[in-house]
Amino acid sequence: MTETPGIVITGGSGRMGQMLIKSVLASDKCRLVGVLERSGHDWIGQDVGNMMGGQPAGVDVTGDAVEVFARAQAVIDFTSPAATVGFAGLAAQARAVHVIGTTGLSDADLKAINAASRHAVIVRAGNMSLGVNLLVQLTKKVAAALDDDFDIEVIEAHHNQKVDAPSGTALMLGEAAAEGRGVALADVSDSGRNGITGARKRGDIGFSAIRGGDIVGEHDVLFAAAGERIVLRHLATDRAIFARGALKAALWGQDKSPGEYDMMDVLGL
Repeated sequence: MTETPGIVITGGSGRMGQMLIKSVLASDKCRLVGVLERSGHDWIGQDVGNMMGGQPAGVDVTGDAVEVFARAQAVIDFTSPAATVGFAGLAAQARAVHVIGTTGLSDADLKAINAASRHAVIVRAGNMSLGVNLLVQLTKKVAAALDDDFDIEVIEAHHNQKVDAPSGTALMLGEAAAEGRGVALADVSDSGRNGITGARKRGDIGFSAIRGGDIVGEHDVLFAAAGERIVLRHLATDRAIFARGALKAALWGQDKSPGEYDMMDVLGL
């Protein structure tokens, strides 16, 4: 019987990292073969199950990415842009599927990730949930059906520890709206309004970010015209939806050719 794919989780001590670890340990379709943390972290050398407050998992946390990636068939990575770019090169060397949920990536980061995808499978998405990816498709269709008489606003809310804005999901939605309109988002994006900004420019796609409490993720796409509004909405109440999507992506990528993919590819949308 063929052995199930081995998965490495980066940033294992974080909220998303711990959720990913739990999802892998609960799955009968893969194995947890490694958990990575930054050098000097308190968890290094300790059993990850114990450090998460549960039973031993038989996997010690390590700070050696090269060694642990060599044992993996997939790496699931929700860390920081700088870390993710480094991991992309190492995962490509190991020929491991690299699932990237990290947001806040710059153009230079994306260029480096794309270069790594020439040698291995990379699945990158601003949001791994099925519902959000359906919302992206709906946003594109509605934007294509409505003209510039409808203003488009993307409103997102997250917990008070999130460090980037707009969220990766908000940007996905903005890109979808721009694609539906046949324009480049960079040419019509409007965010960070403050002070006397003047009237809204026709055709712009606006972004608003809310940060507070422990909000997992809420995204609205508002189409507003004189006398009517259309609102497309997705509410996330449990980070497990992102972990399940990421795990699905890691398994989906096992037999794919090197290249950069997204959750639309994984879900066949």
